[in-house]
Amino acid sequence: MDPVAQARAALAEVLPDVRRELENLVRIPSVSADPAASGHVALSAATVADLLRDSGLPEVEVVQVSGGRPTVLAGRPPPDGAPTVLLYAHHDVQPPGDLGAWDSPPFEPLERAGRLYGRGAADDKAGIALHLAVIRALGADLPVGLVVLIEGEEEIGSPTLPAFLETYRKRLAADVIVLADSVNWRIGTPALTTSLRGGVSAVVEVSTLRHAVHNGLYGGPVPDALTALARLLSTLHDEQGNVAVAGLSRGDCDPLDLTEDTLRADAGVLDGVHLIGTGSLTARLWSGPAISVVGIDAPPVDDAAMTLVPRARAKLALRIGPDDDLRSARTALADHLQSQAPWGARVQVTTGAGVQPFRAATSGPAYAAARSAFAQAWEVEPVEIGVGGSIDFVPKFAQAFPDAEILVTGVEDPDTRAHGANESLHLADFERACLAEMLLLARLAAHTRRG
Repeated sequence: MDPVAQARAALAEVLPDVRRELENLVRIPSVSADPAASGHVALSAATVADLLRDSGLPEVEVVQVSGGRPTVLAGRPPPDGAPTVLLYAHHDVQPPGDLGAWDSPPFEPLERAGRLYGRGAADDKAGIALHLAVIRALGADLPVGLVVLIEGEEEIGSPTLPAFLETYRKRLAADVIVLADSVNWRIGTPALTTSLRGGVSAVVEVSTLRHAVHNGLYGGPVPDALTALARLLSTLHDEQGNVAVAGLSRGDCDPLDLTEDTLRADAGVLDGVHLIGTGSLTARLWSGPAISVVGIDAPPVDDAAMTLVPRARAKLALRIGPDDDLRSARTALADHLQSQAPWGARVQVTTGAGVQPFRAATSGPAYAAARSAFAQAWEVEPVEIGVGGSIDFVPKFAQAFPDAEILVTGVEDPDTRAHGANESLHLADFERACLAEMLLLARLAAHTRRG
């Protein structure tokens, strides 16, 4: 039997149990953002630790640093001459949001039309199940050393991850790091994520009056803050919808085969609404800046009085290209907002900590091994993509382990709806991802031994 067929057969034996265990994990509402769910987060970590022990890893424990959530750390030494590979996923999940928007209960997994629905079914408890399947299918034939890190606070921005990486640096050291928390190009087409945009949030407050006054008595010469805020926000884009903040970088991307019709369908754009910006769609999504208004503090429409509003606030989300600098971008946004204040309005800008962008070095042996493994497992050549969002832990790993090759992989697809209602996992693609990771570990071991 050829190696690929052997791997498929080994996976077929373990996948039914792994599927059941994934469903059990989905039933645990491990919402890291909810202090009341801390017991569920702890239970989730303990359950993952038990699963890794049952999978034959000799070193498994639940650990955490000061202020952090429970994280599972496991390992197995490498055979002589073999590399060590770190496998990452996270066991915490997003809150379910509006329960009425779900077609089935978010923490009760349910299969429909080849997809497994539930919060965390894809993001990222499927990443845990992926690693479990690979470890069990390889068993005693595991050709590399392993470090398995299952984080418990990714959905709140991994705030203590730098301290964790520093505290456990020796145990986490690896030649290759596989971060399984990204998306594939589409169903049936695998992807390696080679760039991520960075991001920063900002709250801008506009003030024009010491207090509210009657708009009938003073409207006309006296500006209200809400109108001033609207005019200020309109300066963030030009007429074509490109970000108009000076000093932000914009790059090019392979357009691949993304069409406007596909993008509109994936995003749910209403008929008649135009896409914004210029350049290829992938460049707009992955390598250039984007700004969106994600919230406004203002009197609710139903409660609004006939007054001039003295103060108004908005929260902005800025995404920056993978070759941009977070600190410079934060300053550029604040400077723009201050300089564009309409009618002399007072503008105060408060920016968040932000996430650094990331661009992978893709010329090393791990990428060559991954391209080959993915092509064999999926029977389709993988594509290299950017992701327009920010994954905070990726640049943190890159900074902590500069000599390791970092592969960003995943089990999601454009219809996964991670973070939203009806999150789901495409089960056939999940099996392909498991096979690809098995073949990847074999290729990494073979390459090292040949070298």
